[in-house]
Formats: sequence, C-alpha cells, structure tokens
Amino acid sequence: MRKITFAVLTIVGVCGFGSPKMFAQDKSPNALAADVISSDTAIDQQLLLLRMDIRSVKKQVVAANLTLTENEAVKFWPIYEQYSADLGVVTDTRIALIEEYADEYGTLTDEQADSLIRRWLDTDITAAQLRQKYVPILRKVLPAKKAATFFQLDRRISMMIDVELTSRLPLMQSQE
Repeated sequence: MRKITFAVLTIVGVCGFGSPKMFAQDKSPNALAADVISSDTAIDQQLLLLRMDIRSVKKQVVAANLTLTENEAVKFWPIYEQYSADLGVVTDTRIALIEEYADEYGTLTDEQADSLIRRWLDTDITAAQLRQKYVPILRKVLPAKKAATFFQLDRRISMMIDVELTSRLPLMQSQE
C-alpha cells in the first residue's frame, strides 16, 4: 500500500507541473488570455512530456504492485501496452477539451459550456467501456484476482490524476 501511495503521489506531483493556461485558478480572463497566447509550441511540448511521464510512472506503479509470474508477465505487458495506447486516445481527447476550455475561458457561452461538459462526460463513458472491453482480454492471461488488482490500480491512478487536474481548473461560473 505504501508503494501505491508514493507512486500515485509522484504522478499527482508530475501533474502539478502542467501548462499555466490549464491551471490558472486565480487568474483574470485577461491574464489567462495572455498565457494562452504565449508559446503554444512550448505548451504542446510540456503536455507531451507530461503524458510520457504519467505513462511511465503508471507502468512502474503497476509493475511494483501486480505480482506476475514470468509466464503471466510475458502475456500481460503487451496487452497492457495496447490498453495504455487505447486509453491514451481518451486522455488526448480530455487534454484537447481542457485546452479548448482554456482557449475560450472568459468568453464561454452557455452552449459552449454545455458542449464541453457533455464531451467530458463522454470521455468518462469511453474510458469505462474500454476497461470493460479489456476485462475478458486480461482474464485470458491472468487469474481473476490479478486482473482485478490491475483494474483497481488503474482506476486509483486515473481517479487521482482526474482529481488533480480538475481541481486546478477554474470553475466555469467564475469567468463572469
């Protein structure tokens, strides 16, 4: 349990070093707009590094907390890599939504706000469907307890990252 807590805190710490435009809780719309205008290339590079760091740390957490035999490991890790890539598509969509929110912050209409939250909720559904898809795939190579352990770890890490990211976003209502 201590390994999990330390690793997840590490992930959350990594999340804390993201783009200033994404995490500008106390900034005015004008200050946020100035951040948005600043080097989009640098921000894209930061996001790419952040995603790579999170994937790496997440894999380390799984490896440290999921006891696999050599035979299980040979079968599990390629499936994990595919799952991680598939989940990365959902993560990319979420990041695009956060960037869209940041770009429009201070000028969001009710329709835009409605669209953003509906698309964010769609990513939650997509992630849950992806997990459901991978349960039988993992069960072919792992016993039920080990497969369940993997999904527990995956959900814990994902939830902590979501809490960290969403808690740093300014509330839509505060843009007025």
